[in-house]
Amino acid sequence: MKKLEEYVRSIPDFPEEGIIFRDVTSVLQDKDSLRMSIDQMQEHLKDVDFDIIIGPESRGFIFGVPIAYNLNKAFIPIRKKGKLPLETVEAEYALEYGTAVIEMHKDAIKPGDKVVIIDDLIATGGTIEAITKLIEGLGGEVVKIVFLIELEGLKGQALDGFFICREILIF
Repeated sequence: MKKLEEYVRSIPDFPEEGIIFRDVTSVLQDKDSLRMSIDQMQEHLKDVDFDIIIGPESRGFIFGVPIAYNLNKAFIPIRKKGKLPLETVEAEYALEYGTAVIEMHKDAIKPGDKVVIIDDLIATGGTIEAITKLIEGLGGEVVKIVFLIELEGLKGQALDGFFICREILIF
């Protein structure tokens, strides 16, 4: 069986020149690498006390939902602005190639909820920083953040106060 990092494609100059896009669809298309990625991410939660898994659109959904299901936890989506039908809270953040706004339902997190964030990739850390502010603003506590891939050169793991799993796959 191949190592997990061997399944990830690197696509230069996408979505714009100078960016190397790490494509996880190749991980999803292979049954062995899909199982391996879910199992390895889930393994990092075995001794963590938490209530909810949060996953940002869209790849955080892909990895977060099966882990939430396996561990019998609730799953809360973080969506791009304008995608949720009820009252929301939002945060703007910087991407490595622009800005974006994310939202979550205002009633999704209750004070005292212990939250794990699951996503496919950390680059600069802007998305995770924005999500953490939303969770904490509603009274929740982020107890662990797990990624499949870290773009090591972008220093997203250096954000203060985050508990980031970087042991799975590092570029």
